[in-house]
Amino acid sequence: MRGYLNYTKILAVVCLLIVRAAPAGAQGNDDCLACHGEADFTVEDEKGDTVSLHVDRALFESSSHGAFSCTDCHGDVDLAGHPGQETPPAKVNCALCHEDVAGVFRRSIHGQLLEMGDREVPDCSACHGRHDIFPARDRRSSVNKFNLMYTCAKCHQNEELQKKRKFGSPDAIPLFYESVHAKGLLRDGLVVAPSCNDCHGSHEIQVSSNPESPIYRRNVYKTCGKCHTRIEEVYRTSIHGELVEQGDKRGPVCYDCHESHRIISPETVAFKHYSDEKCGQCHQDMLKRYQETFHGKAMALGATDVAACYDCHGHHDIVRTSDPRSYIHPDNRLATCSRCHENATPKFTGFITHANYFDRRSYPQLFYTFILMTSLLVGVFAFFGLHTLLWIIRSTALFLRDSKAFRHAKIRVRKDELVYRRFNPLERFFHILLIISFTTLALTGLPLKFFYADWARVLIKLFGGVQNAGYLHRFAALILFVVFVIHVVNLAKGFIPRLKTIKDPASGKFSLKALAAYFFRPDSLIPGWRDVRDFWDHQKWFFGRGAKPKFDRWTYWEKFDYFAVFWGVAIIGLSGLIMWFPAFFTFFLPGWVINVAQITHSDEALLAAGFIFTFHFFNVHFRIEKFPMDTVIFSGKISLAELKEERAGWLERLELQDRLDRLKAGDEWEGWRPIARTFGFIAFGVGLLLAGSIFVVMVLRLLSP
Repeated sequence: MRGYLNYTKILAVVCLLIVRAAPAGAQGNDDCLACHGEADFTVEDEKGDTVSLHVDRALFESSSHGAFSCTDCHGDVDLAGHPGQETPPAKVNCALCHEDVAGVFRRSIHGQLLEMGDREVPDCSACHGRHDIFPARDRRSSVNKFNLMYTCAKCHQNEELQKKRKFGSPDAIPLFYESVHAKGLLRDGLVVAPSCNDCHGSHEIQVSSNPESPIYRRNVYKTCGKCHTRIEEVYRTSIHGELVEQGDKRGPVCYDCHESHRIISPETVAFKHYSDEKCGQCHQDMLKRYQETFHGKAMALGATDVAACYDCHGHHDIVRTSDPRSYIHPDNRLATCSRCHENATPKFTGFITHANYFDRRSYPQLFYTFILMTSLLVGVFAFFGLHTLLWIIRSTALFLRDSKAFRHAKIRVRKDELVYRRFNPLERFFHILLIISFTTLALTGLPLKFFYADWARVLIKLFGGVQNAGYLHRFAALILFVVFVIHVVNLAKGFIPRLKTIKDPASGKFSLKALAAYFFRPDSLIPGWRDVRDFWDHQKWFFGRGAKPKFDRWTYWEKFDYFAVFWGVAIIGLSGLIMWFPAFFTFFLPGWVINVAQITHSDEALLAAGFIFTFHFFNVHFRIEKFPMDTVIFSGKISLAELKEERAGWLERLELQDRLDRLKAGDEWEGWRPIARTFGFIAFGVGLLLAGSIFVVMVLRLLSP
């Protein structure tokens, strides 16, 4: 290419000498410029449009053709009869001096269209200019490296022409302006940075479907390799390069991963984020499975310090997994994982990155874990969903039947001056800590499960990113764990001294029967036969087949809530620890345990949050009797009217045992009421918003094709 350009320059000089040796015309350039040198010299063309015929003398004389006379290019102009000649002057034929270049141009897509009579296709003057032609190395030249993109943009960013002709990529030029190539060229002034002709060619431009085009699919990596030599060498030996060489269309080339014009630096955050999507265009199933891992979810939420596809598989040197050169070959996998997980063990590499939970044959341990957790999730929500629905229907029916009595009962419960202690200060404080830690865990953890939702990205952004959300999540988990441990210790401190008093009345000795009697005593939170009867009587009341049960100190649903915390802390806590310290646990456990932990942690967290923010909120706050909020957990007090209405069984037992007066409480609650209610409503509102967001995104997910 460079050789024939030098030959063109020599030929142009020869042409100049020939025309200079020829006899001069009757009139010289001065005569022509007498008219054409006027700035306002114009004529009307056949369409009636005004066309300027002005020639800037200074610009022309400093151009490459400045030593030429006008008639050297406009040889058919009848100087004697001009400007009144009947036959309009012919278009300048640059091929007279540049025949070799013209021959190349005629074979290009531009030249072929011109030969077919297309007048909207650029010719020589459209790119090089007319009377202002300069060598390409001259900064004033329209084809100079720093100006070329603007010259190409005259057509390739012409909206009307693009709509009419639908050629090329209409956003090619704007995208190129954003690219690392354009920034290197225009911002940093690097002459080694490519402009349009470096990739598409100069006079020999062809459509990308032409095998002779430098941007033809099988030629692209060679074109890019003119600058990126080392990368081309590596790419040739990769699985992608091999497929391309074999003519396999599945093999990606440079622009499949880096795009054609908007090439961004691989060192940027933006490239890391969109690189996974590029890989997913061919490896859709693998991308879907990757997005279900922490890496994929965090990446979707804007994290930059997690592994993208190329961090594990390589960049231009990707080879088959079975190839010993592969980064994920069994012999190399530990070294690859250790680049991020410094303490990774050989078993750690057993983590299944692209696991399919529905593939029972390949991943039975994950399949059955997924089925178990999904069944638990669906079962609990179905059972309590029906339970809540029946309760709503029954309460609404009673309210509509006698709303006045309902309102009076509610007023009596709230205005009754006789109040009794239900929760001690430590229990109330623990519950406040529980609210804070659980809400924080939900706000920082659930966005990972619903990473594809807009509200998830908003929440993560509010927390300052995935990493900060992770710190808050772990801190809240520690608070919850400490509260749980202290509660268990208190239970043990109260139970151990009583072991000496738990004896059979007949024999006076310790017995399992006496121990069972202690565990299932009326004040115990352990479910017993009384709870089974209460549950059945409550269902009959839902259908109007019986009276409302006289609940004792703890109802059957409160006991369920209580032990759900134990279950949740055990399942969510253990699985969370495995994900927090994967290298430690895989020192003695297989790597797929991390996958199991992810499934159980995610689904159990959704179960806990969904249950608390819906069914628990209904049982405690949303019932007509309690709406908008039951503040007993903050005040620790319950009125006598509420005892009669809600816990008649406990009231009867307290009166029978003469213990009621001992539970009388003072009025110190009044000063804290506004603060506690404000805190409660904030937590209540956050929970409802989160529950609603989860519900909406799950419905939309199910309805999406």
